[in-house]
Amino acid sequence: MSYFSPKLGIDLGTTNILVHLPSKGVVLNEPSVVAVSEQSNKVLAIGAEAKKMIGRTPDDIVAYRPMKDGVIADYRVTEAMLRYYMRKALGRWNFFKPNVMISVPAGVTGTERRAVVEAATRAGAKNAYVVKEPILAAIGAGVPIQEPYGHMIVDAGGGTIDAAVISLGGIVCANSVKCSGNKLDHAIVDYLKKNYNLAIGDKMAEDIKIKIGAALPLDVPLTMEVRGRDLVSGLPRTVELNTNDVVDALSKELREMIRAIRTVLEQTPPELAADIIDRGIIMTGGTSQLRNFPELVYRKTGVKARLASDAYYCVVKGTGIALKHLDTYQRSIISKR
Repeated sequence: MSYFSPKLGIDLGTTNILVHLPSKGVVLNEPSVVAVSEQSNKVLAIGAEAKKMIGRTPDDIVAYRPMKDGVIADYRVTEAMLRYYMRKALGRWNFFKPNVMISVPAGVTGTERRAVVEAATRAGAKNAYVVKEPILAAIGAGVPIQEPYGHMIVDAGGGTIDAAVISLGGIVCANSVKCSGNKLDHAIVDYLKKNYNLAIGDKMAEDIKIKIGAALPLDVPLTMEVRGRDLVSGLPRTVELNTNDVVDALSKELREMIRAIRTVLEQTPPELAADIIDRGIIMTGGTSQLRNFPELVYRKTGVKARLASDAYYCVVKGTGIALKHLDTYQRSIISKR
């Protein structure tokens, strides 16, 4: 590794992209959304600018997410997005190609992994390392992954929920299910359509989830006014929604997410299972911040679960720490392509 090459850690998420510079910490946190003009096939806006356009564009502009379920769905656009974020994070006076570490879901295939490495190299990276999210989340949450003890990490993001048991710096068993934050938003959209005849957009659904959503009913439910379009009259209308309606709306998706966690617990070797009962499950990622989610995991699995501090930033912090101490984590992370 040349001395001058800057290092960048990238949490390449379905909904957001976070970039970490080991010297500065998290320097960038933007939506992974790109707006493309259909006529000229040009990229018009990236990140926060493009997210504002979702659901509000004229016919010839399309705002969409090039990452689907944590993997690259649109190669060309992902490359443009990576290039833009790498430049933005390093500043325009940087002339050296960075060494980049990128997170991928635990269930990623070899082809999907190569696509990420290729996109990063073509976007201007000198070397690209691809690391599985649970390992990075564990490092970022301050778990000593090198020890011969079992640690269970559940990383719930926008596109996937990754559950993994880590011991001696490697993943012993893992499961990645394409049901997470975005699916929860869609469930809220469907619920309002079915029960209130109200059409709302994804952004509104996400607001509802964040402001009043929960995994278990609350004693004192929070309420919120929801604006959308009436499906019968076609006119705008407002309804009042409370937390317990949202719990109802999310129940099916949450069941699927719990199933992903249980599957991993069922595959865990007995010695490690004993460690996990002692230490509990550590939850990271934006979706694990849903109210009462750790409590739901505890009720359904019998294993204590807790939210890591700074849950949202665990993966990207992990990339930063791993880049700083490459020699320590060499074995558990590096699978260079």
